[in-house]
Formats: sequence, C-alpha cells, structure tokens
Amino acid sequence: MVKVLESLENFFQEVFEWGSGQSPETLKGGCMNGFVHLHLHSEYSLLDGACRITDIPARVKECGQEAVAITDHGVMYGAVAFWQACRNAGVKPIIGCEVYVAHSSRFEKIAGADGYADHLVLLCENNEGYRNLSEMVSRSFTEGFYNKPRVDEELLRRYHGGLIALSACLGGKIPKQLAKGNYKGAKETALRYAEIFGPEHFYIEIQDHGLAEQRTMLPMLVDLAKDCDLPLVATNDCHYLRRRDANAQAVLMCIQTNTTTDMGRPAAFATDEFYLKDTNEMTMTFKAYPEALENTCRIAERCEVSFDFDTTYLPKFPCPDGKSAQAFLRERTETGFAERVKKGHIAFAEHPEHEYRERLEYELSVILQMGYEDYFLIVQDYVNYARSQDIPVGPGRGSGAGSLVAFALGITDIDPLRFDLLFERFLNPERVSMPDIDVDFCYNRRDEVIDYVGRRYGQDHVSQIITFGTLAARAAVRDVGRALGMPYSDVDAVARAVPQEPNVTLSMALRLPELKKLYEGSESVKKLIDTAMTLEGMPRNVSIHAAGIVITDKRVAEYVPLALSNGTVVTQYDMDTVAKLGLLKFDFLALRYLTILHDAEVQIREKEPDFDLEKLPQDDAATYRLIASGKTSGVFQLESGGMRQMLMNLVPERIDDIIAAIALYRPGPMDSIPTFIECRHHPEKVTYATPLLEPILRSTYGCVVYQEQVMQIFREVAGYTFGHADVVRRAMSKKKAAVLMAERETFVAGAVERGVEAAVAEKLFSDMESFANYAFNKSHAAAYAVLCYRTAYLKAHYPCEYLSALLTSVLGNQTKVAEYIAECTGRGIRVLPPDINESRVEFAVTDGNIRFGLLAIRNVGRQFLEQILDERRRGKFASFEDFINRMDAGSLNKRMVEALIKAGTFDRLGVFRSRLLASYERIIDQAAEKGRNNIVGQLDMFSTLATPAGEKTQMFDYPPLPDLSPREKLLMEREATGMFFSGQLLDSYSKHLKLLSPTPITDLTGEDAAPQEKQRVTVAGMITGVTLKNTKSGDRMAFFRLEDQYGEIECVVFARQFAESAHLVRTDLAVAVTGTVSLREDEPPKILVNRMEELTDNSSFSEPAEKAPAPSPARTAGEQGSAPATPAATPATSVAPAPQHPKRLFLRVPDRTGTLWIKASALAEIFDGPFPLAIYDASTKQYDFSHAGLTLNDYVLKQFRDLLGEENVILK
Repeated sequence: MVKVLESLENFFQEVFEWGSGQSPETLKGGCMNGFVHLHLHSEYSLLDGACRITDIPARVKECGQEAVAITDHGVMYGAVAFWQACRNAGVKPIIGCEVYVAHSSRFEKIAGADGYADHLVLLCENNEGYRNLSEMVSRSFTEGFYNKPRVDEELLRRYHGGLIALSACLGGKIPKQLAKGNYKGAKETALRYAEIFGPEHFYIEIQDHGLAEQRTMLPMLVDLAKDCDLPLVATNDCHYLRRRDANAQAVLMCIQTNTTTDMGRPAAFATDEFYLKDTNEMTMTFKAYPEALENTCRIAERCEVSFDFDTTYLPKFPCPDGKSAQAFLRERTETGFAERVKKGHIAFAEHPEHEYRERLEYELSVILQMGYEDYFLIVQDYVNYARSQDIPVGPGRGSGAGSLVAFALGITDIDPLRFDLLFERFLNPERVSMPDIDVDFCYNRRDEVIDYVGRRYGQDHVSQIITFGTLAARAAVRDVGRALGMPYSDVDAVARAVPQEPNVTLSMALRLPELKKLYEGSESVKKLIDTAMTLEGMPRNVSIHAAGIVITDKRVAEYVPLALSNGTVVTQYDMDTVAKLGLLKFDFLALRYLTILHDAEVQIREKEPDFDLEKLPQDDAATYRLIASGKTSGVFQLESGGMRQMLMNLVPERIDDIIAAIALYRPGPMDSIPTFIECRHHPEKVTYATPLLEPILRSTYGCVVYQEQVMQIFREVAGYTFGHADVVRRAMSKKKAAVLMAERETFVAGAVERGVEAAVAEKLFSDMESFANYAFNKSHAAAYAVLCYRTAYLKAHYPCEYLSALLTSVLGNQTKVAEYIAECTGRGIRVLPPDINESRVEFAVTDGNIRFGLLAIRNVGRQFLEQILDERRRGKFASFEDFINRMDAGSLNKRMVEALIKAGTFDRLGVFRSRLLASYERIIDQAAEKGRNNIVGQLDMFSTLATPAGEKTQMFDYPPLPDLSPREKLLMEREATGMFFSGQLLDSYSKHLKLLSPTPITDLTGEDAAPQEKQRVTVAGMITGVTLKNTKSGDRMAFFRLEDQYGEIECVVFARQFAESAHLVRTDLAVAVTGTVSLREDEPPKILVNRMEELTDNSSFSEPAEKAPAPSPARTAGEQGSAPATPAATPATSVAPAPQHPKRLFLRVPDRTGTLWIKASALAEIFDGPFPLAIYDASTKQYDFSHAGLTLNDYVLKQFRDLLGEENVILK
C-alpha cells in the first residue's frame, strides 16, 4: 500500500511539473499556504449564496488556508459580522464586493442586450478602500438602482483608491466581450480598468467549475492578460462551503426564482464545483497557472481593513446664538420645568420642590458628564416639532420615562417622582451605555417627524436601519418543500409538526415524536428536513426596522454603506452592528392608540372646547369600574381575554394597580398574579422578610414586580448605589455566575450591617436572582398605564367619540370593525349608513350615534372627499344632479361616484340606487360638457345664472327602474364598504341558521379566539370570493372566503371534495360549511372543507317535524334483540315523496344509546361521503348535525329504511 501511495505521489508530482514547471513545494513556499479564496458569496447574497458567515472561518482552516474574502453581490450586509467571525477564529478577513457596473451611466435606467450590468470584484486593500467601496455601494442603491444596485465607471474613477479589482466571472464585462468574439473591446476594457485602478490593482480572473463556457473562456483570458501585461488570479466562485451543499444552494436559488429543482439547476450553476475548495483542489485545477494561485496570496497579504468599535459618533444639535449644547440643555430644562409647574403638571404635593431641584441637577450632571447633551436636545427638538404640528406624541416609553430632565423638556409626560421611577435604570453613571429614548408617534403621521429630522439635519445625515427576514423553522420547511416540488399536503404535515413557539429550530423539533416519526418514515421527508436545516436561519429578504433612525454629524455613508428598501434609504448593517460601530440610534415608533385618542379628543372639543387629555383626574371611579368590569374591548393594553379576567379579579382602584397589571401580565411574572391579587384584597396577608422592604414593596402588596424595586432593595437593604444596583440587576438577568457569586457576598455583608440576618439576606438575594430575569421596567409600565387610563376614561365618559375614533383606526380590518360595531350596538349606539350630507371623511358622532366615514368606502380617495366637504360647507346637496354640478368636473371620478352610490351615500336624496347606477355616467358627462361649453363661451344669458347651493337643479329624467331588492342592496353595500347597512345578508336564512347553530366566525378568527388544530366546526355565511386552482395531477381545487355577520375566514376545498361540491362554490351563495380548522404560522386560521350545503331562505325552509310516529313494533322488537320483520311482511306505509333536490338526510332514532343508534352510526361511517346528515334523538328531541356526512344513493337509503323504517328516514 505504501508503494502504491508513493507511486501516486510521484505521478501527481510529474503531472504538476509538466504543467507548470514548478513543484508543489515551490508553490507552497509562499505565504498563506499557497492559496486564498478571493471570490465568495455568503448568505447575504440573498437566496443565492449559502455560505454561513459563522461557518466560513472553520471551513477555511479545515482547508489549510489562512485568509478569505467576502464578495457578496452588490451589497456589504455581512462585512462586519464576517470580519469579526474571521478575526475571532484566527483567519484573516478580506472585505470586498462583487459590484454591478452599469453599461453606461448609472443614471440611465435601460437594459441592453447584455442585461442591466456587468460584474466586477472589488477588494479593500486598506481602510481607504473600505470607505470608497462603502461609498460606491451606497450610491449604487441611491443613484444607480435599476433591477440591481449599479455603479458606473465614473464612480470607479472617483473612488478607486485603496481597491483591488478582479475581472469577475462569466458575468464580467471582459468575459462577455470575449464570448462575443470582441477581443478588441475586451482589451480596451482591460486596459481601461488597469488605468483606473493603477498598477498591480487590476487582475484578470480565471475560473474553472467544469462549465464548457469557462473552459472555452480560460485560454482567451490568459492570452488577454499576457497581451495587456496584466496579472492573473485564480478563484472559485464559492456559493456554498462543501460539495455536498450544492443541492441546498440549488434549492435556495429555486426559492428566489419561484421554480422547482426538477427543472434543473440554473445554467450558471450546472455543476457542483461552486464550493470552498482546499488548496490541493485549487492547485490541481490551475496547475498550469501557478502565478494565478500565488497572486491570491499576494493580494491577501496586501489587504488589511480594521473596524473601530470603541468610538462613539454623536450627532450635534445646532444651538442658537452660538450657545454651547451644555448651556442650552440646561436653559431648556429650567424653562421647561418652570412651564410644567405653571401648568400644574408638577404640584409639589407628594415631593417638595427641593427634591425636584436636586433630582434635576443630578440628572443634568450625569448627562453632561457622559456627553449626551446633544442627544437630549435632538430628541426634544423633534418631539416638540411634532407637538407644534398637532402630531400626537406618546407620554413616554421604556426606561427614558424615568428621567425628570426628559419630563421637563417635554419628551415625556410622566413625572418620575410621582411614580417612583429611577433615572439610573435609564442612564447609569457606573456603566457607560448609549442613551435610548423611545418615542411613540401617531401611526398616520410618524413619517412627517422623520421627514422633519431629514430637513433639520440633512437628508444624507439621516437613515433608517435595515432588518433581515430569515428562514425560520416552519418557513424553511414550506419554502424548501415548494422548491422540491413536494405535494402541499405532505409539506404541510411536516410544517405542522414543528411547534409554533419563538426560537424553535428544526433540530429541537426533531426531538419531538411527531416530527421524528415523519423524518424516519419517509426518504422525501428526510430530504426535506435535512435541506431545510441547511438553510434554516439564513436571511431571506430585507425590510426596514420598525423604529430605528440613525442621525450622524457627517454623512451617514461616511460611516456605513447604505441601501434601499422599497425606496427608503436604510443602513446596510443591522441595528446591533450600527451600534457597535458607534452610531446612535433614535427610535420613532408608530402607535395606533395615540391617533385614536387624538381623533376622539378633537370630536369632544367640538362640544367641550377646553377638554384636555393631560388634565384628566387620575381617580375617576367610573373609569376604574369599567376596567374592573372587564369591558375593555378597544382599551389600550387591556383587550385580551386573559388580561380582562385578571382585571376583573384584581378590581383596580388606582393607577398603580394598572401599572402592576401591565407588568405582571407576561410569561414569567404571571405566576405571581394569584399572590398579588390575594394580597391586594387581603392586606393582612402581606409579609416582608425585613421591615426595610415595606416602603419599597407596599405599592405592590409585598410582591417584587419591577426592575426598579430590585434596584431599590439593593440600595436600601445592602447600601448599594443605584448605579451599582443596576449593574447587578443586569448581571442577574443575564445569569453571569461569576459576577453574582461575588455580589452575593457583598449584598449579604451590607445587609448584615443594616441589621438584617444573614440567612434572610441570602434568601432575599436568591429570590431576586430568580425573579430579576422576569421583572418588568416600571418606567415603561407607568407610561403605558397612562395611555390605558386615558383610553378607558374616554370609553367610560365619551363612548360615541371614542368608538368612532376606534372604528376609523381599524378601517380595512373587517373582523375588528364588526367587533367594535357589536360593541356600539351593545351600548345602544347605532352606526348610521354613509350620507352625502352628513358623513365626514372619518367616522364621526351624530346625535348620539356614529355616522359611517366616507373614507371607509372602497375606491374613494381622501382628496376627493375633502373636496366634497369643502363644497358642502356652502350648503347641503339638494339632489344627485346638484352634487354633480357643484363638484369640480376635473375631480369627478366615475369609479368613485359609483362606489358612493353603491354604499347608499345618496339614498336620502330621493332617487333609487338602481336609477342612479343606470344614469350617473350620463349625468357626469353632461356636467363635463356643460363645463367645456362654459370655457369656450357657448352660454346663453340664462345659463350664466348659477344655481344657489342647496337649491334643486333641473331634474334629470331617470329611467323608470324599480328599486333594487334588499339582497342586491346588501351585496352592493358590502362590495363598497365591507359592511351592511340595510340589514344583514343572512337575515333571510335565519330559520335554517337556527337549526344549524353554526359557530360564529369570530370564534375562530377574533383576537381572543383560541381555535385548535383539526378542530371540527360548522360555519355559515356568504361566499365573497372564489379562487380556483389546478393541482399537479390536473384536478381542480378551490379557495373561497366565507363571511357571516361577524367576520370572514378562508375555506379550502381539496380536489376530491371539490368534485362533489363544485356547484356550491360560487360567489354570493349562502352556504353552511363543515370542516376542520387549519392553523399555519403567521397566517389566519382556515377551514379545510369536508362538507357543504346551500342555505335555504326563510320563504322555502320547512323544519323537520319535531314529533315523528313512534317506532313500529318490528323496530321495537329489533331494539330488544328480536329479528326485525322482513320488508315483504311489512305493510305498505304512506311516505311523502322525496323532494327533487334534497339537501339533507334526517334519521330518527329512539335514543343515542340503543342498538338502532349504534347500527345507524355504523352505516353512516361505512358510507362516508359529502351529503349532509342529521340524526334526531326522539328521547331528547334534539338534532345532531356533527356527523361528517355520507354517500347518498338508493342502496344506502334502502339500508337505512330497512333498519329504521321508512317513516324514520326523511330527505329534505
């Protein structure tokens, strides 16, 4: 064996020397062990690269290499994470990017014969190169994006410094020109790039992945390099780490392109050679070009980029009159504090003025010492701008609500001394950390504040922050299953076996019996899960962080590269990376309830001009009664069923109880709720381990609820500073064992000095250690409790105004609209139909009721509605013609007018909807013609006299059409508004519905609903939309939406059931559906249909007889065990003939325990099918509709009649 190996080694030695003239030892004598990969696509080449950043360094070391580059397609998303991962593993990171170069100018948005752009690999030689690459990649998005982010030669010339360029793969400009036989053009391009980047900074890149095109191209590139005197460099276009990952990467590409693997790999990846190869593999591939291998090492040696994680780059606030930021912050704080006192927001009742003054001075000293004065000034600037523009701003959020300076500046509306909030929970002088003040704005107008910040500090100094959607466990299974072309039902079964819990991975789920059984029982499932595990967690798409905004003193692009997400500029690095690089994040959050409060307040002020939400009494009994009653639908933070139950048990009587409820109603602290409530109602049961705890825990009835309480215990019991206490609290929440071991001794010693027994102190430390991970931030709870109280107060005292604002806020959410309308009905408040002379743009209060808002009508725009209201101020519309003639002809959109008619908006003007719909286009056309005649002067002396507003114009001669039927009106109303005003569409089916007793759809889809997977249900409603699809086998299946009075749900009819129920699957048909509930991650529940039947309207419906004749003696005998009489021996019985189109089979049995019941049920199961079945229990006089149905034919009917008697088998 040894001789064989020696022979092989000698053979490869001879082959190598023959091809290159050098020995492997000579080649490996250079640095970096002979080869470095300079062309690699990580997972951040989204749905293209499958190299996980965390795995790259280990694979590089496994291959015996010491450095590696990252060159993602057009982006630098992973550059910093890659750099850190490599450095931590002892691998040299090389930062780069495979950019797209526009064929001409990046500003020209046209595609040529060669596509949108050409590839070019750029590597950062130094930090100048990193800055230049970052600048170019940013501009490729903000200036050159056209299908792909594109640079151009102008940018390459301007920002070439510190960069090394490679001619790229077959997608590069030079290979494209050579492939077309344009050698002259390729040479010109090569020389031009060499001139742009300079000597030894442009390389001709050669690759060989076994593709015929590359093997044809390789000698041409070598000749070109020689002709232009340019160096060669060998690369492998790494898209995955190991050969075995080729199929997983192919699946990833299929997910991107929405194709399946059975269509073959993309042409560019036709082989499995696109992996990170070891040095020997690369040496064998390019043995004829040793200098191309050596150059990879030379380039790697030259590349050195570093990142600074120690410097913070704070933006500057433009202070007036040359004042320093420190002086201006102090001035603004003093002024704001005085205003708070003047307005009565600070009363010095519980805390004297000197306490406030001392707290202000302390906070200012910490803020100034840490250098955050500009931060506070910037935040107060945009918050006060929002207030000046009447943009609703939240009272506070997060730990920032614990700052008195923030309260004085108007950033928050929470007095931290009143609520016993700690500044150190926000800014800790003993732990350097970035300040983080989160601010809630009206969800409709948040973007106005962001736009202001852009104008104030410069658009190129402001950017939103990117976030990445990833392939989570269930999503990975579904995406991979689609790419593999597996049947939906098979993939669905696997996905459902993965628990719907946060942070669950497929490897964790495989420990569970259900998924493990599927995995081990099927090769196709095994392949599905294995592939999904390979791709799980990889980024799938980009979006915008919900709140984060970066503001910088220099242009943002000078710190981080930028990208676009749906047209919005974002950083290419995520929130954590941006923070590591020293940039400060400002949080602008959107909160719907701020808009609700504002809209309600505006309506209240119409009758109470001095009404002010900030001046509400905090001890209003009616508000606390409402909260304690559990009737908190539409109340901020208190809507869920569990929270309502807690509040009913707690019976809050003060704001502190609401603060505690918000803090406790979360996983973890929930375990303390029973104790908290018990002590709340029985104060005598409250105990304290030491009297030192009483002033800290009195407000929470002896229970530790807040993080601030943990900090206070450390201070009062053991003598810690608040800063030190916060450090330990954080260590507890992160379970830092070494820190906690040392702190336990310190805590116990400090407690003993203050008279606490050591054993008591030990137990207290252990209790806090276990609870600190769950304790809640009181500052945040207090701020949100204020919003809770305000919404509850308005609901208790101004229900019309509040509910109208609530309805406006949920437009488009049919389920919530139905829920809140039901709330209105329960309070005796009517939601009136839209009216052209009464409705406003939004829902509004009218004489103690709520008028439907015109903006809720589909296909009608706000601008058009504003014009209607402007004209209506001159006088109400007297007729439809008056409306048309008074509106500007240029604004009259026929589609919008049609929607207003269908919604019933003109009903009170005296013309049937049917006639308006038949005539509105002609009336609009006549008005437009009249307008044109006016313009050209074709007026007679009488037509110059305009009709006064509100007076009837000459009546149009409408066609004599009858009014629409109630059903037609209702269907139009739903089409236009999603609601019914003339009645309920299912009212005419009330008898059938009473018999069926279907489940309300909101029991399955509402916020408090808790449907179970595979739960069997019957629902009834109107089909509002149908989508038909073909299965892979060519069969038809259907998806349809079913709507009842309360909500809507999607129903799925698979092929077998559709074949039997196709005649029932059509829009606007009233049906009852029986099926099983299907729950999928991040999707609303669906019903998988087992059976359908058409509802019968009241005029045609006849209930099955309640009393049927007693069972015949033969049946009774059979019930007792005797043989039933044969059909021939049974006298003929007069049985009503079966209807021509029966809809259900009814069977009557004496009871549900005897033999007849058992046999009838068994027969029904044997002949299982789609035809509806009901069994009537004579002993209880109850119908059972729960059976799955049966296959109806003469044979089955005969079997039932033989068993039960013809009089007990009825078709209706």
